Amino acid sequence: MTGQLDILQIQQILPHRYPFLLIDKVLECEPGVRLSAVKNVTFNEPFFQGHFPTNPIFPGVLMIEAMAQATALLTAQSDDQFGSDTTYFLASVDKARFKKQVGPGDQLILEAIFVKSKRHLWSFECRAEVDGKLVASANIMCAAVVG
Repeated sequence: MTGQLDILQIQQILPHRYPFLLIDKVLECEPGVRLSAVKNVTFNEPFFQGHFPTNPIFPGVLMIEAMAQATALLTAQSDDQFGSDTTYFLASVDKARFKKQVGPGDQLILEAIFVKSKRHLWSFECRAEVDGKLVASANIMCAAVVG
């Protein structure tokens, strides 16, 4: 599968649901190569009530989770050896960096780039941008678990 995925197609791949489904749309997918996705950050998100309420900031840990969900989508679109009963789990995060704050009204563009795989483990370089500016990056590994 290449190209775009809407939220209904994403829900067929990822087990996450509100408020933990952090990918709104896949813009582009080159299986085995890269995936680009969108997370629309709105003021209605439940964490803004308690995460710096007078200056709402999208939590960095959720940026990592959004990038990890992008890696799971890319893995699912790239790997023919696993069936529909496969779940993709976050296995590791290295070199996480946060460059700029993200807040309500921002559109987070996520990119996952495949680096290598070994058995059921997949490694990626990930980036998150707002308005073309890098806001976060990390090296993420996900694991495919069948059943």
